[in-house]
Amino acid sequence: MEDRPITPGFVADALSCLPLAGIAPAPLLARLGLPEDGASPLSTAEYGRLWTEIARVTGDEFFGLAARPMRPGSFALLCHASLGSETLAPALRRAIAFLAVVLDDPRGELTIRDGLAVIELTTAEPRSAFAYRTYWLILMGVACWLIGRRIPLRQVSFACPAPPQREDYQSFFGAPVLFGQPVTSLSFEATWLRLPVNRDEAALQRFLRGAPGNILVRYREDGGMAARVRHLLASQAPADWPDFPELARSFGMSTATLRRRLHAEGQSFAALKDARRATLARQFLQEASLSVADIATELGYSEPSAFYRAFRKWTGGSPAASRP
Repeated sequence: MEDRPITPGFVADALSCLPLAGIAPAPLLARLGLPEDGASPLSTAEYGRLWTEIARVTGDEFFGLAARPMRPGSFALLCHASLGSETLAPALRRAIAFLAVVLDDPRGELTIRDGLAVIELTTAEPRSAFAYRTYWLILMGVACWLIGRRIPLRQVSFACPAPPQREDYQSFFGAPVLFGQPVTSLSFEATWLRLPVNRDEAALQRFLRGAPGNILVRYREDGGMAARVRHLLASQAPADWPDFPELARSFGMSTATLRRRLHAEGQSFAALKDARRATLARQFLQEASLSVADIATELGYSEPSAFYRAFRKWTGGSPAASRP
């Protein structure tokens, strides 16, 4: 598992609920032995302690961002409610239903569309990006823990303006993030829904001892066939990527076996190539010296129009709009 620092913007978002509750942030931070300026990055363990203390003093595990407080202990009950499922699909639906009862608003719904699992949030009134981010963090943190794998996201959309830390959101989710959208939603390959829940009560008790900080831990994609394919794609320029039969031969297996093993991990060769191209595209667009036509060539597209279509599919916008 991978422990990445929690950025100052995310820390500031969490602290912003304290003045509304009549609580000064600095003494609370001092009590936890954390930087009192509230503008320093924290480890996941430190942020977890901060989250727990904020929940204790405010009586809300959701930072006062929902229609009703998420009373301390609700997260533990959410985990218990999700644990008895055989696969991720019913576990996610139980978790979403539980959060709807506890929070009232926002409310989530899971649907399957064109091979993607899409979770949409509806609200009776506009909410902040941090409110939606907290919902996704709780829901997907538990989902990843239940199957012991990090679920790679395809796209995250927010029905609110972009916060100042937009790049923080992009790096946090590891997927294209869109703001100002009609609906707040999150999507990933639907094949992940069929993976088994491989945790038991003993594992849950260990998990809860580190909660909620441990839901911030990202499960590294450092095992399995999909990780081997990602490593190969990252080691070569897109123009040099092998086709699927060549890839299978390089791993010493048939195309049917490779396809089956990727499918068992909720992945496909096309999706892995798409994800790598999307990452490279965002990096290349930050380089002023590269034209869109140059980037299309670097990514292995025969013409810029194909890159435009792919980029719009990944992000909903144009390459030019993503320039700094």
